[in-house]
Amino acid sequence: MIAAFKTALSKYATLQGRASRPEYWWWVLALVILFAILRLVDGALVAPLLGFEAFSEDAGQPISMLVSLGLLLPAISVSVRRLHDVDKSGWWLLLAFVPVIGALILLYFYVQRSDDDANQFGAPEPFR
Repeated sequence: MIAAFKTALSKYATLQGRASRPEYWWWVLALVILFAILRLVDGALVAPLLGFEAFSEDAGQPISMLVSLGLLLPAISVSVRRLHDVDKSGWWLLLAFVPVIGALILLYFYVQRSDDDANQFGAPEPFR
C-alpha cells in the first residue's frame, strides 16, 4: 500500500504510462484509510478548536478538504494511467460526470485485467 501511495505521489502529474490494477486499488485503499483518519482528527480535534461541538456537521472538515485538494492531481493521474493499462484513453475519466452510469462504467474499467503486452500507451510497468 505504501509503495502504491509513493508511486502515485511521485507521478502526481504524469498522465502517460500505465498503472497496474494492484497499484490503483492499493492507492484507493490508502486514500480510504487516510480520509477515515482525517475525518476523526477533524471531528475530534479541529471542530472543538474552531468553537464547535466535537463531530458537529457545522464545523466542516478543513484538514480533509486541504488534503483532498492536494491529492486531486495524483488521483486523476493514477486513474488515467489505470485506464491506459486497459487500453482506454484518459478521456474516459470524464464519465465520472455522468451520474451513476458513468461511475459504474469506470468501475468496470478499473477492475479489468491489465493488458499483458505493450499497448498504445506503452509497456506494462511492474508494480513493486
